[in-house]
Amino acid sequence: MGSIGRYMFRTTMVAFVITCVSLTIVMWFTQAIREFDLITSQRQTVFVFVGITGLLIPLLVMMIAPISLVLAAAHVLNKLSTDSEIIVMNAAGVSPWRLVRPFIAAALVVSLLVTLIAAYLSPLALRELRDWATQVRTDILTNIVQPGRFTTVGGNLTFHIADRRPNGLLVGIFLDDRRDPNEHATYLAEQGEIIKNDTGSFLVLEKGSVQRLELGQRDPRIVTFDRYAFDLSKFTSGPQNVHYNTRENYIWELWAQLDDPESAEYRSELHDRFATPLYPIAFVVLAFAFLGPPQTTRQSRTLSLLGLIGAVAMLRLIGFLSVIVGVKLPAVLALQYVALFGAIAAGGWQISRGQAIEPASVVSKIATLIGERLAKVTAS
Repeated sequence: MGSIGRYMFRTTMVAFVITCVSLTIVMWFTQAIREFDLITSQRQTVFVFVGITGLLIPLLVMMIAPISLVLAAAHVLNKLSTDSEIIVMNAAGVSPWRLVRPFIAAALVVSLLVTLIAAYLSPLALRELRDWATQVRTDILTNIVQPGRFTTVGGNLTFHIADRRPNGLLVGIFLDDRRDPNEHATYLAEQGEIIKNDTGSFLVLEKGSVQRLELGQRDPRIVTFDRYAFDLSKFTSGPQNVHYNTRENYIWELWAQLDDPESAEYRSELHDRFATPLYPIAFVVLAFAFLGPPQTTRQSRTLSLLGLIGAVAMLRLIGFLSVIVGVKLPAVLALQYVALFGAIAAGGWQISRGQAIEPASVVSKIATLIGERLAKVTAS
């Protein structure tokens, strides 16, 4: 790769990093808003909120990276064409395959990044996200219940404490339990503490009473106690009960699940992981096929850009549909590979021709007519 190739590779990677970071931040923000209740209803710190939602970033990068690369390649190719550099290099006898080589190199770098994320980093981050969120929900009395406030969990369990001592001791405990539709229980205790062990989490109440009112009964039953263990595990899921879904499985775990008769979802997810690294290569080949051939400044590149957007969108749509439908019809999973390799082959053939993709004359006339109408509307 000569100096021109290194320049094109460097420019493409810089544009890719800027685009990928920008899109990831936007997508992360929209996803993070959904978990904002960690601060509002569950009273977690901003650091916990950023830490938990930040674990979504590897998954977002895996999805955004191919799109960011094609945007970066389109930007660089458009810049080279606007500055007439592609025309000069073509006139100097530089072959199209020599020009496309830096973009292929950039695509291979992105493919390696996407492969690493799909195989290991994304499942690891999603597992940490699930474990951390479960821990936050399980540690409910330590993090949620605040002195002097009535806190309702799940809509049918209400806590209230008068004070929390520095040693973790809870004073003046009120607990209203309406989880059982056939019984309403109210607990009062002078003090209590949280105890966690291998069997679960418990709120140990001391020196109190429990009032139970059964459905259809007029008078409640009141029982006093010196010490009572209230099981918190009944409405919270401890980390030991976490079941990881297909997205949270490493690629070798998905492969191991293929022997399971109920492995349709695992098979579909595995093929999606296998196909993901091919998208950067296919997108770059299509970008150069549409925008790489030399064009004069009189020729509009708008239709070529629209054609590239349509081809990329169609290719990604085929991938999504094949993964979804492939759960029920495994043969459909091959469709995304056919589309990807077909796009690479078609793009390679177009690059070898060294000619711009010209739209049909009817399309050009319609586009020109629309442009003239818009110009008149804007002028008026």
